Amino acid sequence: MGSTTHSGEPRMLDLAVGIDATGQREEFDSMGQVMVPANCYWGAQTQRSLEHFAIGDDKMPLEICRALCLIKMASARVNTRMGRLPKWKAQAIERAAQEGMDGLLDGHFPLYVWQTGSGTQTNMNVNEVLSNRAIQLLGGVLGSQKPVGPNDDVNMSQSSNDTFPTAMHLAVVQLCDDKLLPEVHELAQIIERKSVKWMDVVKIGRTHLQDAVPLSVGQEWSGYAAQLRACEADLRVARENLLPLALGGTAVGTGLNAPAGFSEAVANELASITGKPFVTDPNKFMALASQDAIVRFSASLRGLAVALIKIANDMRWLAAGPRCGLAELQLPENEPGSSIMPGKVNPTQCESLIMIAIQVMGNDSTVALAGSQGNFELNVMRPVAVTNVLHSIKILADGCRKFRQHSVEGTELNRNRIKFFLNNSLMLVTALSPVIGYQQAAKIAEKAAAEGLTLKQAALALGAVTEEQFDSIVRPETMIGNGLAGA
Repeated sequence: MGSTTHSGEPRMLDLAVGIDATGQREEFDSMGQVMVPANCYWGAQTQRSLEHFAIGDDKMPLEICRALCLIKMASARVNTRMGRLPKWKAQAIERAAQEGMDGLLDGHFPLYVWQTGSGTQTNMNVNEVLSNRAIQLLGGVLGSQKPVGPNDDVNMSQSSNDTFPTAMHLAVVQLCDDKLLPEVHELAQIIERKSVKWMDVVKIGRTHLQDAVPLSVGQEWSGYAAQLRACEADLRVARENLLPLALGGTAVGTGLNAPAGFSEAVANELASITGKPFVTDPNKFMALASQDAIVRFSASLRGLAVALIKIANDMRWLAAGPRCGLAELQLPENEPGSSIMPGKVNPTQCESLIMIAIQVMGNDSTVALAGSQGNFELNVMRPVAVTNVLHSIKILADGCRKFRQHSVEGTELNRNRIKFFLNNSLMLVTALSPVIGYQQAAKIAEKAAAEGLTLKQAALALGAVTEEQFDSIVRPETMIGNGLAGA
């Protein structure tokens, strides 16, 4: 043990993170002794997990481990205030937890996603790492579990069954706020600016992949922006559902081994540390037995993916060409598109975003299935659910940013091509329907299509209208309505 204070309490040392040791050291848990790498902070349960669950390459997201560190900090503070944990122990745990939250202990969180479905191994991995780091700071012997134990001190008033779902909510809310929502907002903003800029550019509409009546480019793009704003709103609502926390429910929701008032106190502490309005869940039995809030949040990610596919597909199809496709849009040319065809440039950002969206849809299916596996008092499919949600958030955020920077911002109009399609569309005949009737207007379109005539030529040949009438009625700029709300 290191030096002590006047009161006999261990004095905390100012030591950098790291263990200067080689070989192995002995750790223990309730099942016995286990040898672990001497230069690592983890203990016996972590080592057992590494041996039993080394499956694939899927590691537990660091966001979860850091969120668990946050929980350990908040719990230590509350346990101290409630007279359960000596202040000097709490301070050592807090120091270690802060280092974990800052990423300084990332290399000591090595576990795989594929473990017990409650996330117990990861919770204990964090408990062990913080315990040994606190022991080191207090001048103790690593692996001794003295003076700070992983179960008795770091995990005090907690269970894996309430800490892991709490970590899930913390991690998802923080990542959503930090990465996803800002990127969705900025993408919607740039699309809105393009919409305003192009509001008076009349083009031909398309339904069923066939020519339809005119609209403006700005109106079309306003639809994209509105989709994203709706997705942004859905994300914010789903995020609100993640603010209630399971912590304080302990093993089955009853709060056994936690002091009265712990739930509310620790939620308040987490809210204070993060600056986010976390609260204690009023029903811990739902909080432990279900993953409904995570499932609903994942569904909002799927909704965003659906909208992004629509936008990216429209852009790449409208940019198809440059000479033999629609070519109404000119996308930025970012890189060569073919290893064999010189000069070919492809809509790569659109394709990348669509692949991201497809992956998110697959992730959501996994989350939904995991959410359905709540049995009795606990859902034990949590690691796979949160891994997929965090993965979706990351790739959606990055995808939105790259799509905005390297595609949307630099997209321009091919006005000549837009005008060509507009002037040659047979569907402009729709403007004549209120004047000459649907059936007669259809005959004009059919004659023009069959004989390769313009609408005007066909209309005059059938004697349906005069030239003056046609010119006054069939005017694309008058066919696009007023604003965005329709008739």
